[in-house]
Amino acid sequence: MLWQRHNSSIPTNWPVIGAIAAVVFNVHRLLEYATDVLALTGGTFMLKGPWLAKMDMLLTSSPADIHYILSKNFRNYPKGDKFREIFDILGEGVSNIDGSIWKFHRRTLMHLLNHPSFLSLVKMIVWNKVEKGLLPVLDKFSTQGAEVDLQDIFQRFAFDIICESVFDYDAQSMSLDLPYIPCDKALSHAEEAIFCRHIMPEILWKLLRVLRIGSEKKLRDARKDIDQFVYKRIAEKEKDLCNMNYELKDEKFNFLTSLMREYSLLVYYLVAKNPIAEEKIREELVTQLNKEMGWKCNDLRAIELSNLVYLHGGLCEALRLYPAVPFQHNAPVQPDMLPSGYQVDRNTSLILCFYVMGRMESVWGKDCLKFKPERWFATGGGIEHQPSYKFHAFNAGPRTCLGKQMSFTQMKIVAATIIYHYHVELVKGHPILPSNSVILEIKNGLKVRLVPPNIPSSHVAFVILSVFTLGATDQTNISLALLVLLLSLQLSDSGVNSSTSLTSITSADTGV
Repeated sequence: MLWQRHNSSIPTNWPVIGAIAAVVFNVHRLLEYATDVLALTGGTFMLKGPWLAKMDMLLTSSPADIHYILSKNFRNYPKGDKFREIFDILGEGVSNIDGSIWKFHRRTLMHLLNHPSFLSLVKMIVWNKVEKGLLPVLDKFSTQGAEVDLQDIFQRFAFDIICESVFDYDAQSMSLDLPYIPCDKALSHAEEAIFCRHIMPEILWKLLRVLRIGSEKKLRDARKDIDQFVYKRIAEKEKDLCNMNYELKDEKFNFLTSLMREYSLLVYYLVAKNPIAEEKIREELVTQLNKEMGWKCNDLRAIELSNLVYLHGGLCEALRLYPAVPFQHNAPVQPDMLPSGYQVDRNTSLILCFYVMGRMESVWGKDCLKFKPERWFATGGGIEHQPSYKFHAFNAGPRTCLGKQMSFTQMKIVAATIIYHYHVELVKGHPILPSNSVILEIKNGLKVRLVPPNIPSSHVAFVILSVFTLGATDQTNISLALLVLLLSLQLSDSGVNSSTSLTSITSADTGV
């Protein structure tokens, strides 16, 4: 798999120092280490921190524990003061508050995100950015045969989308010259600095904050860049946003990171490692295009996204194995006992390990590490629903993500575009390692090459059938059908976009 497993054992909670030695030794692979430990301990483990450091953590990937914390006993597990202190960059945003203020913010966002006009607007913005930003940039790299970092591309793409959707501002980070955008990079820096607060003693990171050094300096600089960008956008739209100033200022980090989590970057890694799945997704796209458009088979907008069952399953698999938020921090208000039998109190830090849960045999079966889109197929057709405490890509309980449907729409648009137009080849020898961040990212990016895909055999068959349907009863049209077939295969081998080329050729020769 992506991050290679190593032989490991259950960490020892030593007197005075706790299990800090095991954490430091595995700091370069904390997610995989947590996976190893929880696999050996039944899904829940108490990790002791150094004496007086207040760093004791109960790690859990148990669906029963997670369902209990996030749904059944939700009121006893609010975000709390410690969470707000660690994530102070969120201000009074909806992800960082509790009680009546949280309910008010959530209702406001629900009204916005579920409004048909907003959904239509976002869909239109995504398609426009795909056609005018994403494809030109990817075509440039593909034509040159050059390596491209898909992680950087998607961060830029998502940044432009959220800026247009929320601020009506085109940041143009998705330009051909790929300009440096301080706010865009600041988001990743902030996420890495926040991660450090989880694994450092509180007194240490607070000292770094006072001294303005290390990870806290990085966070301070990132916050400055984000504030400058957002406040400038608000000032430009002040008349339109006069009644939303407060909400936008406190939601700035939420807004800017929300869409940047949604494009499921690692689906392209998984597809590149599983060519059969890639071919099935591409065939599904071609089938739907043929069904909707016939000869005009290069307009992906014509596809009804809800019919892309295999692609949906592939995206769910990517989110299961590589959730955008790999873990979550919680703490109880009152002493409690979890379904796993562990006693917790207000001094217990609970770490809900969603990354680990997607790799548990007890939850997903012995093939849990396999990329298997068919896992999500319902018996009678369509998509099999999985409970949120088992599949946690969009949170669970009262804090379930409000933009789930919008997220899938955007992921499908982008994934369909890339897989239809390109075959993604991983750059050999490029290390794929996780960065230490509260948002799952690849430390050195996802370096790939984009090459034209082979034309699916089903598409060739459709071309021939279409020619005969249009009147291929004489020798001329029969010859044309054979010519189209041979040209299809030749274009596929030579790297030309065969769909577009075939459409133009057949339209010109048949008058269609």
